[in-house]
Amino acid sequence: MIKNILCITLLICSVFTEAQTSTIKNLDKLFDKFEIENKAMGTISIAKNGAEFYQKNIGFSNIKNKTIGDKFTKYRIGSITKIFTTTIILQQIDEGKLTLSTLLKEYFPAIQNADKITIEDLLRHESGLANITENKDIATWITKPQTREKMIVRFVKNGIQFEPKEKSKYSNTNFIILSYISEMIDKKSFSEILKSRIIKPLNLKRTEFGNPIIAKNNEALAYYFEGNKWNLIDIQTHMSAPMGAGAIVSTSTELNIFFTNLFSKKLTSEASLKNLMTIKKGKGLGIMQFDFKGLKVFGHDGEIDGFQSYALYIPERNISMSFTFNGLNSSTMPVVISILEAYFKNDSSLKKENTINLKPEELDAYLGIYSGKTFPAKVTFTKKDNILFAQATGQPIFKLIAIKKDSFLYNAMGIRFDFNLPEKTIELTFGGKKHLLERE
Repeated sequence: MIKNILCITLLICSVFTEAQTSTIKNLDKLFDKFEIENKAMGTISIAKNGAEFYQKNIGFSNIKNKTIGDKFTKYRIGSITKIFTTTIILQQIDEGKLTLSTLLKEYFPAIQNADKITIEDLLRHESGLANITENKDIATWITKPQTREKMIVRFVKNGIQFEPKEKSKYSNTNFIILSYISEMIDKKSFSEILKSRIIKPLNLKRTEFGNPIIAKNNEALAYYFEGNKWNLIDIQTHMSAPMGAGAIVSTSTELNIFFTNLFSKKLTSEASLKNLMTIKKGKGLGIMQFDFKGLKVFGHDGEIDGFQSYALYIPERNISMSFTFNGLNSSTMPVVISILEAYFKNDSSLKKENTINLKPEELDAYLGIYSGKTFPAKVTFTKKDNILFAQATGQPIFKLIAIKKDSFLYNAMGIRFDFNLPEKTIELTFGGKKHLLERE
């Protein structure tokens, strides 16, 4: 009996090890390709059940010195900072110092609609406040130290774009304000709050409020790819400007530690975590959500000064994945999807999309050019035989699969198109964000 149990145990361990080895090979193949094709430079980390399962570095953190990054190399993580800020605000709510319905007027009454905008509106990007990073003069001040007073003057001047809760539109202004509010509540700088509430409790060593980059301290420099080579980006945002919207530096490994603890209810109450994960108008509290083959994926991207990052968590599998890139010759979301595809390549339990076949003449209703205010490119739909194709301005053409009447997918990038033929519109879902496109 004991011998049989031992044999079964060894068999299970063997199958698990084989599957794990196969997954690592899939990931290595993907990232080796990224490096060879100059698609990306940076670090990648994947954790399962709180333990790092995979970690890899590609390219250089400093090309001039031929320095190869490692798991301790710091990268600017941009808007992933927003999830840290959300966590801090939720902690303050758990402590009874704030509520989701607290009005902005209690802190900044001079801001337009402060008597209507709530903390939840800010967290969900439903405040209507104009996005400060769309200011035409941003280049004249973003690299210089900024005070709260200066930034609030800009927010007041910019005003609103819509009424609170009317819709959801991404705005960095929301999270800069939230970081100011956290400072006013804790009577500390945002940097100190970050240390006391998240960094020290999680024993993070390479995560902090950002400072000017010092390459010799194992901090990556950012690059863009042009002329068949990586070129240095020498512009650095002064972190007093983005604050809680994008000021943190970290590593892919430590982002996974943060995400695992956050979704394990070790940083907030269960009720607050539930609120964070509740999706309204396409967004949670400071976080996005999209589906991948039946799995709900929660995460956020980050882009600042040429650094591009993404951190995600899959509750059903207790898996977190993060990449911190100091050079990316691609869009972020296709990279995310390709990592998920590589990781789950051999997982037969994942949902397979149902598809339908349409006749060539049935596709005629979808042909044409569509554009929208929140999507950066026009999308042209064409057909060949009974297959519908889409092409965004300046991008390669790609094949769509029909999953039901009026709904199409491009799995490689996780893009979904839902046509409303009577209204001549499309709802484009990409990376957890929804965009309304109209036919031209």
